[in-house]
Amino acid sequence: MAEASRTERFSQMVSIELAPRPAGRWVAEQLEAGHIVYFPPGWFSLDPADRSFLLQQRQSAAAYHKNIAYRPLEDRLTGAETSSGQDASRLRAVLRTFSQRATEFVRQWLAPYGQGLQLDFASFRPIEEQGRPLRRRARNDLLHTDAFPTRPTFGDRILRFFLNINPERPRRWATAETFEPLLERYGAAAGLGRAARMAHSRAARMLRQTGRALGLTVPSPYDRFMLRFHHFLKENDEFQRQTPRQHWEFPPGSSWMVYTDMVSHAVLSGQFALEQTFRVDHHAMLEPARCPAGVLERLCGVPLTDRAPLFAR
Repeated sequence: MAEASRTERFSQMVSIELAPRPAGRWVAEQLEAGHIVYFPPGWFSLDPADRSFLLQQRQSAAAYHKNIAYRPLEDRLTGAETSSGQDASRLRAVLRTFSQRATEFVRQWLAPYGQGLQLDFASFRPIEEQGRPLRRRARNDLLHTDAFPTRPTFGDRILRFFLNINPERPRRWATAETFEPLLERYGAAAGLGRAARMAHSRAARMLRQTGRALGLTVPSPYDRFMLRFHHFLKENDEFQRQTPRQHWEFPPGSSWMVYTDMVSHAVLSGQFALEQTFRVDHHAMLEPARCPAGVLERLCGVPLTDRAPLFAR
């Protein structure tokens, strides 16, 4: 696996084995450049008994549960189909342990972010991705950049750490261009002008502030655009058919992390993966201007995130 270039247009996969020591700044640089940081099997592992237990678990048939989700800050589990309270308790305990260990592991490699790195949801993905019957906007096999539909990030980055616990089969991904070149091609059609108008509008700002004062979850112009961009990419047949893409395989036992708000990606096949999401304050970036919030605000000429920095470099 060759060392990645500094290009932002297409992602590369870079192995942690190439990292200098200490590695924290190098890992952050690779992620911020739009690359996938790869950990070969053995760098991060699950207890064998816990893995065997997870391989026997099934997901709820309810359509609104896309994965089995674990909320670490609430110690709450959703989306699992368990036959007993004992099974549910053990599943929650296994995902709690994974979340804690994944957090320690990622923080070890991303020390430069400090308190800018915040814990979010974890998930277990027991369903085979290839041919999965989901509505178009929920499909994982279509190229897209990530955005949260119900949890505004206000410019926070979406960093995801994955572990393939399938004992036999790789998890297959495709990636295409990164956020900035995609925005150059499709931003206008996806509604970038509307996002800029919402950010410039004093009346719209006052409405957002009033809603939040009342305890409502009110997305920022940034969040509204990122969700529209996610939908636009998935629903654009020309983009899905014609855009150049790269293909990656993550073998059993391997793990990887990537900024999924920046890297357009699709999960083509694979079953039994664990995932831990982190939100990273975009002010904590080594190069804040390269992240989606920085790119959008540069183009719009006005802040879009509606939030003061939690972290100042």
